[in-house]
Amino acid sequence: MYISKIKIKGFRNFKEKEILFNDGINVIIGHNNAGKSNVLKAISLAIDTQSSKRLDVHDFNKHTTIEELKANPPKVSINLTISQSKDEDPNSDDLVTVGNYLIKLASPYEALLTYEFFLPENERQKYIDALSEVDNTKKAWKVVQHDFLRLYTSRIWGGDPTLQVQADSESLQKFDFQFLDAIRDVERDMFSGRNTLLREVLDFFMDYNIKNDATKSTETKFAEIKTLKEAFSTNADALLQTLQDRMREGKGQILDYAKQTGASFNHANPDFDGSLSDVELFSALKLIIEYETGITIPATHNGLGYNNLIFMSLLLAKMQVNSDGNYLGSNAKVFPILAIEEPEAHLHPAMQYKFLKFLKKNRDEKKKVRQVFVTTHSTQITSAVTLDEIICLHNENDILSVGYPGKVFSETDEDKKSKAYVQRFLDATKSDMLFAQKVILVEGIAEELLLATMAKYIGHSLEDNHVAVINVGGRYFSHFTKLFDTFSPYAIPKKIVCLTDRDPSRKKRNGGQHFEKCYPYEYCSEVANYEYAENAEDIINAFNANTTIHFFSQDKLKSKTFEYDLILHNPTLDILVTDSMKNQEEIKELMTKNYSDALNKLRTSAENDRIAQSLEASSWDEDEKKKALVASRYLNSVGKGENALELCNILEENLLLPENERKTFNVPQYIKDAIEWLLQ
Repeated sequence: MYISKIKIKGFRNFKEKEILFNDGINVIIGHNNAGKSNVLKAISLAIDTQSSKRLDVHDFNKHTTIEELKANPPKVSINLTISQSKDEDPNSDDLVTVGNYLIKLASPYEALLTYEFFLPENERQKYIDALSEVDNTKKAWKVVQHDFLRLYTSRIWGGDPTLQVQADSESLQKFDFQFLDAIRDVERDMFSGRNTLLREVLDFFMDYNIKNDATKSTETKFAEIKTLKEAFSTNADALLQTLQDRMREGKGQILDYAKQTGASFNHANPDFDGSLSDVELFSALKLIIEYETGITIPATHNGLGYNNLIFMSLLLAKMQVNSDGNYLGSNAKVFPILAIEEPEAHLHPAMQYKFLKFLKKNRDEKKKVRQVFVTTHSTQITSAVTLDEIICLHNENDILSVGYPGKVFSETDEDKKSKAYVQRFLDATKSDMLFAQKVILVEGIAEELLLATMAKYIGHSLEDNHVAVINVGGRYFSHFTKLFDTFSPYAIPKKIVCLTDRDPSRKKRNGGQHFEKCYPYEYCSEVANYEYAENAEDIINAFNANTTIHFFSQDKLKSKTFEYDLILHNPTLDILVTDSMKNQEEIKELMTKNYSDALNKLRTSAENDRIAQSLEASSWDEDEKKKALVASRYLNSVGKGENALELCNILEENLLLPENERKTFNVPQYIKDAIEWLLQ
């Protein structure tokens, strides 16, 4: 069985929302305050028998009106649906554990646990009367806190909650919910045998070679372990007798003081005695780390991240102890669940990736932990799991949405191809698109590096608005827009901008095999001899009415690519000519000339001849031709990555100059439009 669904109503930032879970690993991601930790807390309220069930006034969802508060006392309701696993062992105790909570008997069965925190019905009228004169929500919540919160009660219902049948504690005890929060004191929790966690683990795994021997009967194992315990006790008695012998004279002195103070009143004389079992000796054990050199150090001297890994391994071992029926009998847990909040808090990126891989392997192979929930901000962790294992929480204008990246893809061949591509693509850098509040998808590294700087020139900060710029490495937008297109109920409904180049091209009508790139001033200039095409118009129109995704590109008739448009909007700005470019002096000179003089300054080459002839044949005016000439030469002289990095540094330095010294840089219009739409 597994927790397949949770419905949270009235709890913290959840006004009312349902979340679907996987049978196995569930990685819950989202930006700060999206509600990731609240999901884990909600699960624990329903099934963790060790946690307090009382809530504070701030645990109620506060996005409510005064009218709603006056009509009904605030209430928290958490429905946890438990479903049959696909490969569930029919001989397991799963069905027996949730048998009293079933709401669906047919396979796959479903059971329901409902946690409620509510004001009893007999206090309802007092509440209605108390709020009748309150005129705002702030005062209303104060009344709830001061006058009624103490009267609230909690219940866990099993099965149909309308029947209000309380879940029996014996079945609830079969759930083993282990929660590791982001702030934990692992030194306190594990490094000495006096601690319950380490003590229980050591006790279970002692004599494990006997306990785990499948060839021996239970009686044989018991007898062998009993013999070892008795042998230990005999040896321990000899040790204790040695201590008694060494203390004989000293004990007389100690006890003499006791007699003098009156401690031997009524012929009762204090003395020392005792026995020592193998379990009691655990308190003398301390966790150490031994290196290959043979040097040992206390675990308390390790780094916090390393010790967290050790602690998690001990916790997994404890869960194995808790679920072992041979060891605990009827007290054994049936359904172990591990919940980890922000494992990246103490682990460097490589260890985060390795840790998630380990959890998956442990769950799949050892099957000691049945279901794992992880909340994270780490792109390293999301890169270690599949799309199907990721759940995205997104909060926009106090509206909480849930997205499932793996579920947005259908079973068609096209969607299977897209899903496989996105899965391969989402490494630790690219998966930032799942965490950001808004996303700009671009074709190449130049846009990726320069967009944040360009936003500053128009008075915006992409960082402050939590915008991620992701380079998809070409025209592969269609694979990624499926993640965010709200046409699917599983999509992540965040705003997405896609910046695509026009890239005009043409093909000869007679004998042309392929479309070849052309310049804007060549586009549609010889329709009798060429077929023409460009990249952007159809896809821009396709998403025109989409509320979350928009495509933007350069001017259809005047532009070509990002680099071309950069100069088209800044035809005289020589700081854009970087050290890594070819033809630097020529381009700078062209920037200072009028069209006719610039045309005469062109170097002789086949490509330059084509540019000159095409410009002369066009109907554009001389100003347009001059800009196109410089843009064409710039485009043909620029390298992608190094030039973009240099441009970024140049434009950032220009921004730092006093306003009277700063050179004017015009952000290309389509980029300006895209940023304005994204941030509006």
